[in-house]
Amino acid sequence: MSEVYATRRARLRDRCQAGGSQSALVTRPANVRYLAGAAPRGAVLLVGRTEDVLVCAGPPDDRPAEGRPDEALRLHTLPGIGGDPAVAAADLAAAQDADSLALEEHYVTVARHRAIRSVAPRLRLADLGGAVEQLRVVKDEEEISCLRIGAEIADQALGELLESILVGRTERHLALELERRLVDHGADGPAFPTSVATGPHSGRRAHRPTDRRVEEGDFLSVCLGATYRGYRCEIGRTFAIGTSPADWQIELYDLVFAAQRAGREALAPGAACRDVDRAARHVLDSAGYTEGLPPLTGHGVGLEIDEDPQLAPAAMGKLDACVPVTVEPGVHLPGRGGVRIDDTLVVRPEADGGPELLTITTKELLAL
Repeated sequence: MSEVYATRRARLRDRCQAGGSQSALVTRPANVRYLAGAAPRGAVLLVGRTEDVLVCAGPPDDRPAEGRPDEALRLHTLPGIGGDPAVAAADLAAAQDADSLALEEHYVTVARHRAIRSVAPRLRLADLGGAVEQLRVVKDEEEISCLRIGAEIADQALGELLESILVGRTERHLALELERRLVDHGADGPAFPTSVATGPHSGRRAHRPTDRRVEEGDFLSVCLGATYRGYRCEIGRTFAIGTSPADWQIELYDLVFAAQRAGREALAPGAACRDVDRAARHVLDSAGYTEGLPPLTGHGVGLEIDEDPQLAPAAMGKLDACVPVTVEPGVHLPGRGGVRIDDTLVVRPEADGGPELLTITTKELLAL
């Protein structure tokens, strides 16, 4: 893996040099982990003129879930407590005789920016922008393998929950049980706060579980994800509680399923991100559900649960192969409930079988 991280840093260095900067200071934790193999709390990465240095406020955590720093990096640990690794990294950049330093200005506070300027006044500070985030969009097969394992864990946790008695249990209790099952099956932890929504809450995006209890006749919407070796996946399903779903529940479920299928089928290298959103949204629009639809149909996943690309009406750009994304349309009817169906897939060319579905729990409307 050391060669992988070195190659990533070399690609970033090339981008910096093309923009006129000799060095870069990476402070966003997910970006640090992508380039260094680990992101200890508060650590920053200097992609320097003569060497790359991981600057930490204290000794790195040795837990496997936190990752391990690339052995090719020099590790610089600040003495004592209270020092700022970013300021120390800027000082190191100046000591390497760099005349310029690119910063992630979208992630650096004004106070930190001033402190960096004060410790290295001769450095010309530039904006690194989203250069690392752009490098992260296309995943290698090792990254996709981590996402695949995370998806298997999420599928397993969800499948086990469905085998238990659900009526009478609260949203909050079910969410906590799902998160426990994720860890039991080998996840680092949940990829995001687990959402369990029942009855009139069902179908809401990012619903925060309450003490409402599952009742006969409810829709039950569940959205969860597992983190495995830092990589985060997502799955969402909706179920009917009781032996006979109502006609309106069947019709709404079939509609959202059709929209989700249209979005999945639109995934291909070269497809415009907005066209994937349009494919799913058109199905719902045509049925009269124009108002209140989610702002996007899906998004990228990886070291963060919400990455580029965005599958939204105004999204720019096109999809590449080996880009993992979610497709997650939904409809919520105020006072009644609704449906969300959410999968994580990897964009693949048609010659390789088309989109690779990572989350495989059935999308048939199950009556529990």
